[in-house]
Amino acid sequence: MEQRQINNSTICAISTPPGTGGIATARISGPKAIEIVSKIWRGIDLSKAKSHTAHFGTILDPQTGQHLDDAVITIFRAPRSYTGEETIEISVHGSKWIQRELINLLIRQGAEIADRGEFTRRAVVNGRLDIAEAEAVADIIAADSRIAAKIALSHIRGEYSAQLDALRNKLIELATLTELELDFSEEDVNFADRSQLLALAKEINQKVTALADSFAAGKAIKEGIKVAIAGATNAGKSTLLNRLLGEEKAIVSNIHGTTRDIIEDTAEINGLLFRFIDTAGIRSTSDPIEQIGIDRARKAISTADITLWLVDASNPTLPPSDDPKTLIIYNKTDLSPAPDGAISISALNDSDLKKLTDELTRRAAPMQINPAQTVTNARHYQALIQAAQSSARIIDALRTTLPTDLIAQDIRETITHLSSITTPITTPLLLTQIFQSFCIGK
Repeated sequence: MEQRQINNSTICAISTPPGTGGIATARISGPKAIEIVSKIWRGIDLSKAKSHTAHFGTILDPQTGQHLDDAVITIFRAPRSYTGEETIEISVHGSKWIQRELINLLIRQGAEIADRGEFTRRAVVNGRLDIAEAEAVADIIAADSRIAAKIALSHIRGEYSAQLDALRNKLIELATLTELELDFSEEDVNFADRSQLLALAKEINQKVTALADSFAAGKAIKEGIKVAIAGATNAGKSTLLNRLLGEEKAIVSNIHGTTRDIIEDTAEINGLLFRFIDTAGIRSTSDPIEQIGIDRARKAISTADITLWLVDASNPTLPPSDDPKTLIIYNKTDLSPAPDGAISISALNDSDLKKLTDELTRRAAPMQINPAQTVTNARHYQALIQAAQSSARIIDALRTTLPTDLIAQDIRETITHLSSITTPITTPLLLTQIFQSFCIGK
């Protein structure tokens, strides 16, 4: 995406999902938004309309006078808009033809088609959002579960950025004291007790490390907590997958070794997104194709957050080893009872599945941490890892009484790494990469 002249251009796009629906909304933002829309609008005088008000009227082709559609316009005046610019949203009926003609009308009046994420990019440039808040906009659009949406909303509201800003302010305080010592190095002056500086450095390192450590859980919540459904052949794994997903995703058969490859899909349970993986039944086999499926099953088990080891209650085959992430489930209890105290179900009859889903939610509970302190973005994670490393060097330097100029360098590096998460980025290539994942209308 090439950087156009933001201050001079007015952009437009359909901001609702592609396709046909009851309503479609076009968004127009820029210095000439009101002027451009006024040329195709018949209704209230938009130049006199108050900000954050909605108005009913008609969209017309100014050249032919042809009526395109009835519409509702919502006006947001600068700087109190999403982008910080004059912004108008036009809601029309969801016909694909009407949507195309509306955009064509806007272009003929002087608007330009928006690039991916350009509305949000303008919000960053105009100071309405920091870069972390902007990235959270994409996350909330893509959120597939209540918890993922809660984390993204917390980041959009600035709660996550506030944590980082507080850490950065403490680092700036630390940097100020060390820079003063450098300025007065010839007088042999210390502006802070080394033990106090060490305590502050330890606090910063601890908090940065905790944020970085939250990425594993944040990534699982965002993409789906990985659950491998494993066990011997014909234990009912594919039947269980279908029940958990609520659809016939996997082929079910009484023939041993029916599932030979990985089948996966997601389902939301109690506000969390789970990524269920149906694996090939594990057994000794001379069939080379089935053996490939079994090898893939073992790999899925090794990388899963939780493993559901399904046991046929009438012919139990327990997992080969004890693993705290493995949950043993006795299936086919309509044919044979399970041992006392065991989690038991009948996947075929949907019997006691709630016990299983409740246990899954309980096992995932450690992943439900403070949204403002949960990292879901890989770019942020990398910056936090680098900040943790440089802040650890600060601690080592203070403990070994290294020269102040070396300490100051590590402090500056830590500030730079934390600042890269929230501070607007000026590198065009990196900005393009960040906003490339956005939809056109956002």
